Amino acid sequence: MGMSKGMDLKRIGNQTVVFTNPPVILSSYSVVGPKEGEGPLRKTFSKVWQDQLHGEKSWEVAESKMLQESMQGALDQAGIPKEQIDYMLAGDLLNQIISSNFAARQMALPFIGLYGACSTMALSMAVGSMLIDGGFARNVLVGVSSHHDTAERQFRSPTEQGTQRAMSAQWTVTGAGSLILGRSGVGPRITSATLGRVVDYAETDVSNMGSAMAPAVADTILNHLTDLQRQPSDYDLIASGDLGAVGLALAGEVLKKSGTDMGAGFTDCGVMIYDASQDVHAGASGCGCSAVVFAGDIMQRIKAGELKRFLLVGSGALHSSTSALQGESIPSIGHAVVIEA
Repeated sequence: MGMSKGMDLKRIGNQTVVFTNPPVILSSYSVVGPKEGEGPLRKTFSKVWQDQLHGEKSWEVAESKMLQESMQGALDQAGIPKEQIDYMLAGDLLNQIISSNFAARQMALPFIGLYGACSTMALSMAVGSMLIDGGFARNVLVGVSSHHDTAERQFRSPTEQGTQRAMSAQWTVTGAGSLILGRSGVGPRITSATLGRVVDYAETDVSNMGSAMAPAVADTILNHLTDLQRQPSDYDLIASGDLGAVGLALAGEVLKKSGTDMGAGFTDCGVMIYDASQDVHAGASGCGCSAVVFAGDIMQRIKAGELKRFLLVGSGALHSSTSALQGESIPSIGHAVVIEA
C-alpha cells in the first residue's frame, strides 16, 4: 500500500520532521528550588520555592506538586481553559514517572507519559508538536520535573550519608517547566524536530553522565544539520540539555572530529543555571534543567528578539539504578527541537 494521494511526508533526511503548520508556544512557566533561585538565572524563573519540601510530607510529593504548579502557571498565563487542552505530555526521572502520573491525576486531562531521562522536555515538545501539526490536537500542555533529593534517593546514595561527590558529577536541578503549545496564536514557533537514536560508548560511571551523553548529543546535532543542510552558524544559539561542563567540551570535540566546528554559539543548560560558587562540580542535570532554562531565560531572549532561531538538544542518560548496579553501561539519547521567533 502506497501513501494516500495528497499526503506529503513531513520527514526530511534521516531523522528530522519539518512542521507544515508550526505549533506556537503560547506560554511558559517555571518553578524552581532555592539553589536554582540563587543562581545566575534567578530573575528568569516564574516562581522560586523557599525550601525543598514546600510543606509536603516527602520530596516525591513535593516534586509532583512543583510540576502541577508549573502546569497551572502555564495554563493561567496562556488564558486557555483546561477544557481546551487536548493532551498533557509529561515525564520525570522517578521510577514509573510518578511525579507526572500523580500530577496527571490532579489535572484530569488525556495523558501521555514520556520517559527520556533529561531529554524529556525536548522529546515532549517534539511529540506535542507532531500531535498539533498532525491535526490530532488544538492545544497541548507539556511539562517535566526533577528534584535533587528524589533523584539522589533513587539513583545515588541517601543525601543524609554525605558521600563525597566526584568532580565530574552533576547536580540534579529541583525544578519544573511547562509550556502550552497551540495550533494558532502569538508566540515563537517550533518549526522542526530531530528525534535521536540511542548511542552507547560503554561509559559505566554514573558520576560522569556528561561523558556518557555527549556522543548521543553529537550524533543528533550532526543528523539534524545534515538533514536540513544547515550549519551551526544558522542558529543564534544551540544549547544541549544538560551535558554539564565535562560533556559540553566532549561533545564539541566529537563534533569537531566529524568536521563540524560548533563555534561560540554552543552552550549547555546545565552550565548556564549555576555558577562556580555553588559547588555543583560539572554543572546541572535532571529533566527540570533544560525545562526551566528554556521556559525562563531562553523564552525571554526569544521574545526580546535576541534569539531568532534557537536549537534545543535535550540529552538523556537512559540507565536505571538497577542497570547501574548490574554493571551495565549508560545508553544515551539526544532529541533536538528548533524554535523560531
